[in-house]
This record gives sequence, structure tokens and C-alpha cells, in this order.
Amino acid sequence: MSRTLHLNAFLMGVGHHEAAWRHPRTDPSRVGDVRHFQELARIAERGTLDSVFLADGLAVGPAVRHNIQAVFEPLTLLAALATATEHIGLIATVSTTYNEPFNIARKFASLDHLSGGRAGWNIVTSAQAREAWNFNLDEHPAHADRYRRAAEFVDVAIKLWDSWEDDALVLDAAAGVFADTDRVHEVGHAGEAFKVRGPLNTPRPPQGRPLLVQAGSSPDGIAFAARYAEAVFTAQQTLADGQAFYAALKRATVAAGRDPDLVKVLPGIAPVIGGTEAEAQALAAELEALIVPEHALAQLSGMTGIDLSGYPLDGPLPDLPDVTSVQAHQSRYQLVVELARREQLTLRQLIGRLGGGRGHRVVAGTPEQIADQIELWFTEGAADGFNVMPPLLPSGLADFVDHVVPLLRARGLFRHEYTGRTLREHYGLPRPASSYATRELVTA
Repeated sequence: MSRTLHLNAFLMGVGHHEAAWRHPRTDPSRVGDVRHFQELARIAERGTLDSVFLADGLAVGPAVRHNIQAVFEPLTLLAALATATEHIGLIATVSTTYNEPFNIARKFASLDHLSGGRAGWNIVTSAQAREAWNFNLDEHPAHADRYRRAAEFVDVAIKLWDSWEDDALVLDAAAGVFADTDRVHEVGHAGEAFKVRGPLNTPRPPQGRPLLVQAGSSPDGIAFAARYAEAVFTAQQTLADGQAFYAALKRATVAAGRDPDLVKVLPGIAPVIGGTEAEAQALAAELEALIVPEHALAQLSGMTGIDLSGYPLDGPLPDLPDVTSVQAHQSRYQLVVELARREQLTLRQLIGRLGGGRGHRVVAGTPEQIADQIELWFTEGAADGFNVMPPLLPSGLADFVDHVVPLLRARGLFRHEYTGRTLREHYGLPRPASSYATRELVTA
């Protein structure tokens, strides 16, 4: 069977470029309007994209003075998008560091039921130290500790989703039997971080469990993805780096005893689209000119975990510690440092390069040139699809759907219509069997 490209629309405010809210093609007041996000979801669904995705953070940082930050909690917003769409998947970012498994398992099960099987969970461990201050902690847990907690967190969530077998609901009004209690199970988990009895107070989700997504490319992140993830959002700047990550993740997946074809790798791409290449470059230049250096340096300081505010903008990135000593987002830290060193960028040039995608690859060009880059990475072993990050919203997403998607369809790379109802079906992934059903088969 031939491979099919997968496309996810990453929805962020009024655009992914950090200066998007200052551009005349956007209306920043819409960031708090649910109708804006419903419109974006419908545009993505018009393009038969696999899913939409919402990022999240649990603290307000210094960047709020100069840039829009998320207004809505993702699961709440996705419930509203579920009512405005019929097919497109709905992926929310939720941290395992500052939540509890029972609450999160219940919320995702609820979204999966409400949407008819379209929920996905982007599992993160929280990279910003200031998030700890909102959850009874003075310090952010260490990188390795966060990943250990995440592994146990997901294990517990899976047990909870499986705690109701698929046929546990009887709904026999005549006999007065709602559920077969022999098929509703306590999970009895007692681990290092969590003690959870269960069962979940929501029946098993339509998909069995939500699509599990992961967004981290450090060694700990790759190991976690190999064990749990079914889709991986990642960031690489060059084809060679994309190929290296793709191969490393697939190898790790095999080593974890899983089928590598069932883990989809989706690098971020920020397409700046113009009718001509000159028009696209002009739009990119307009956006870069609107960057507030103070804000951009704060963003860069957040990515590196190092305060860069005292360094000259027209000087080089200063010497930074080895990535293994960094407790922030290690893979993004490594990407930023390598980009600055490889291209010998000044701080001013670096923040300009990062303004469009925070380390994700920015491609400015015609629809044909964007489609060429997507096809190249897809066919050359660097991606199974892309996490599309339009610089302006809604116009950038509409341009991608109306001008790039038709080219991908014409090349036989992307679907013309939805062929399934659930998010797992969009990604070509099976519905996982309940662990209790597996036990019954073994016993039999």
C-alpha cells in the first residue's frame, strides 16, 4: 500500500509569526472569539486535513507585553470546535507534570465521545520553569524526572481508558441493568508518582483511547515517543537533520517492540505563501520588520534557558552550556544553537529567523514551491507529513488549503475526501484492543 501524506493544522492565535497580531491582514481582537477558531477548524476540514492542534502553557511569561498568548484552555476550546465540524481530528496539549491522570483521562474520554472519536492528546512535560510556581513548587522538576513521571502518567491513563470494556454498557431498561459490572474494572495502580484505584467514570472512548501525540526530540523525548507516541511533532531545519531524526525515531520504535509504520513523524513547517516568490519574500520581510526585539530576545531566552537580554543584538550568540545540562526544552535548545553556529548569525539575525516558527522551518514561496518541499521531505525519508503553522490566520491557512493542498492531491500524495470518521482512521492507525480483551484471549 502506498504511503499517504498526513497534514495537521497548528492553530495559534492569529498566526504563528510572533508579529502576526501587528500585521494588517489579522484582527488580534479575535484571539478571544470562539468563532475565529471554529472558522479555522472549518477551513482545515475543507482541505481534508487530518487534524487541528492547540498548544498550551501553564504560566504567563514576560512575552505577554508584546505578543498574544493563548486565551482558552485547549480541551474546552476543542469541545466547541467539535460542534462546528464533522470529520477533522482535535488534538490538545496537556502537561503530565502539572496534572493528574484520572482528570486528564476523563477529559479526553469525554472529548472523544463528544466528537465521535476525534480526540488526540499531545503529551508534554512542560519546559518552562515558571509553570512550577503555579502548582505549589518553587523549582521545576528535572528533565529526566519529568519524563519518568510522564511515562507513569500515560500508563495510568491507558489503564483508566481500558477500565471499561467495549461491551460493558448493557443499557437493558427492562432488566434495570445499565452496565455489566464484571466488565468494569478497578485499575489498582500504585507507582512512584501516582496511586489510582479507578475505574474511570466514563465508558471506554470510541477510539479505544485518544491518538497519542508527542512533541520532543531530546534523547528522553525519543525514548518516550518510541514507547507511546502514534504521531510526533518535531522541528528540524534541514533535510539531513530531518532524515536523521526520522531514522533515529523509527529505529527506537522497533527497539521498543512496536511497528514503526504506526508512528507518524510530522515536522513543523511555516509556509509563507505568495502568488510569486517575490510576493512571498515581501510578506516574510513585512513580518520580520514588525518583530519587537525585546520580545524576541525574551522568547530566545526562554528557548535556551539563558537570559540574553544584556548581549548586543548585532553580536553573536554567546557561549552556552552543553545541552545535557539544560533543564528547558533540550531539543529546541540544540536546534537554536546549531542554527546560530552553522550560519554564523548575530542575535538580531537569529531572532528574525526564529520569528516565523520558533525553530520550526519557515518556507517562503509559491504554492508550487511549498508543495515541492513537502513532497521532498515526504519522499526522502524525513517526514510522514507536516504540522502546518501558517504565519497569519485565517488567511495563511486558507491559502494553504486552497492553493497547496490541490497540488498535493494532483501529485497523488494527499486525500481528496475523508474515508473514515475517527482521528485514528485519518492517520491510518488501528483501534487498540482493551488490555482486558487481550487477557481474555490469552486465557482462552
